[in-house]
Amino acid sequence: MAKDQKVERRYYTVEQANRSLPLVKAIAADMVAKFAEVKERKDRLDRIRRQKRGKGGGEDLYAEEMNEAEADLEKDLETLQGYIGELGALGIEVKDASRGLIDFYSLLDGREVYLCWLLGEEEVGHWHELEAGFAGRQSVMAGTSKGPHAGDFGGDR
Repeated sequence: MAKDQKVERRYYTVEQANRSLPLVKAIAADMVAKFAEVKERKDRLDRIRRQKRGKGGGEDLYAEEMNEAEADLEKDLETLQGYIGELGALGIEVKDASRGLIDFYSLLDGREVYLCWLLGEEEVGHWHELEAGFAGRQSVMAGTSKGPHAGDFGGDR
């Protein structure tokens, strides 16, 4: 999908979000693993670059290996972006690729909210306002007179 191509926003009910979890879990697990790998390799390359600068230039016997490592890192970054793009194509937002924090758009009382899921959770069981973030998560099964119930969240039909 081209970067400038707009994806029509999709709204999920709690049930729809939970039905999508087998695919979402698989992509999110791959994304988290690739993120950790990319971060570790990028940190290692950054340390090597700093050490090289500290030793004052000169002939670089390992320039070819460094170039290969940087090219491999770029490929892995593209793979990571591909995972994020796959989720985006489903109308799902990745909030933290390192942890697998995922938000599904939903509707509650006519306003947009997020259904929130974190890799490792068995089901989509939380929601929050668009601006609230992870710290503002609330249970979809609040069961109070003030709180919504799972059936209150609207999605695309």
